[in-house]
Amino acid sequence: MNQFSKFSLEIDCKLIIGNWKFNNMIILFFGDIVGKAGRNAIKKILPKLKAKYNPDLIIANGENLAHGLGITKNTVQEILNAGIDVLTSGNHIYDKTEGVEMLDQDKNLPIVRPANYPKENPGKRYLIKQVRTKKVLITNVLGRVFMKEDLVCPFKTIDEILEETKNEHIDFSIVDLHKEATSEVKALGFYLDGKVSAVVGTHTHVQTSDEEVLQKGTAYISDVGMVGIKDSVLGVQKEKVIEQFLTQMPHRWEVDETGNCIVNAVVINLDKEKGNTISRINEEIEI
Repeated sequence: MNQFSKFSLEIDCKLIIGNWKFNNMIILFFGDIVGKAGRNAIKKILPKLKAKYNPDLIIANGENLAHGLGITKNTVQEILNAGIDVLTSGNHIYDKTEGVEMLDQDKNLPIVRPANYPKENPGKRYLIKQVRTKKVLITNVLGRVFMKEDLVCPFKTIDEILEETKNEHIDFSIVDLHKEATSEVKALGFYLDGKVSAVVGTHTHVQTSDEEVLQKGTAYISDVGMVGIKDSVLGVQKEKVIEQFLTQMPHRWEVDETGNCIVNAVVINLDKEKGNTISRINEEIEI
C-alpha cells in the first residue's frame, strides 16, 4: 500500500466513524434560567457538563433571563456567549420592550417564542437548526390550563408546524411546552409520541422525576426545572412571595444575584437505531 492509499484509507475511516457517531444526537436542555444568578451558574457549570456529556446541541428556556422577567440584548448575548445554542421561551418573552424589539428586528436570533401566540407577533414560531449533517426542529408552545393567556390550541399548533416543515427533511424534533399543569404536558407527550423526538415541560421551575421514553419512542419529562437560587420561590426572593400570599396585594418580585444555585437540566440521547434515552441533571453550585 502506497502513502496515498494509506492517507485515503485514513480519511475514509474518519468519515465512517464520524457518520456512525452522528446517527445519534445528544441534546443538553436546561430548565428556565432565572436572572443573573442563573446566567452565572450556566457559565460556571457548562464547561463541566460539556466535558461529561459531549452534547451536540445545547438548549435552554430563557424567558426569565433578565432579572426573572423577559430578555434583553445583553442577557441574551451573555448566555449565547456562555455556550447555549438555542433559547426557548414562554409567557414572559414579551415582558420587556427591548426584548420585543429584538425579536422583531433580528431575524437571526436563535430564540423561539411560543408558537401559539398570533402568527403576526414578533419572533420565530420554530427554528430549524443545522447541526453538522442533521436538521433539528425546535419549537415552543404555551399551555392553556391555569394560564392567563388566551391562546390557540398548543396541540393543533404543533400539528400545524409539523405539516409546515414536512418537506424540510427534519432528522430530530424538540417541543418545549411552557405550562402550569403536568396533565397538559403529559397529554401532549402522548399525543406527539412517535411524531417528535422529545417533549419537555418548562415554567414551574420544579424538576419532575418522571423522565421516560414513551411507547412510540418520544423522550419525555413533565418539567425540566430551573437554573436559579435554591433558597427562593421559583428563583424569586421568598419573602416577597410569602408577603403576597399573606396580603393578596401586588408586590414587586426581586431575584437574588448570589447564593446557592440549583442547576436542573436533562440529557436527551436521540438515536434512531438504538432508541432514545433521557436522564435528569440536578446539581447545586455556589454563585
